[in-house]
Amino acid sequence: MREIEIDAPAVESFGNAVIAVTEGTDVHLDVRLEALHDGILVTADVDTVASGECVRCLIDVALPVRVDIAELFAYSLDEAFDYTIVDDSLDLEPLVRDAVVLSLPFQPVCRPDCPGLDPETGERLEDYPDRKPAEIVDPRWSALAGFAPESTETTDGGTTAEEEKR
Repeated sequence: MREIEIDAPAVESFGNAVIAVTEGTDVHLDVRLEALHDGILVTADVDTVASGECVRCLIDVALPVRVDIAELFAYSLDEAFDYTIVDDSLDLEPLVRDAVVLSLPFQPVCRPDCPGLDPETGERLEDYPDRKPAEIVDPRWSALAGFAPESTETTDGGTTAEEEKR
């Protein structure tokens, strides 16, 4: 058994259109290699940072990524194993890339309660905390707006203006 630490930059960007580990970003691996009958068992902890933008308010975000990996690298090429040992070497890059990409959030946000953008102006709602969202009235109900009571204020005697008209 061997335990090694590897610090290496990402060879290429991997992720999706919204968030990814960009090329050159440091990737830290704590790797444990164990010899088995069929091959080498690789267990690793991967730490890196993914960069992207919040899907609600479109600001830049940097999210820490931590992934645990356990995979068997086989001595012989066989359908039962996804990874093989080639010339006494293990290529961890595809394994790390696949694990990190699968752990990335599908819709990253800057914070869980991000208010997002104003649908009318496109401005960030967080920049204007006093702004109240405009009430959107369904046009199918607009004809009922004319049926609002004229006044419900009371006069000196405790009766409403409508009751005095009667």
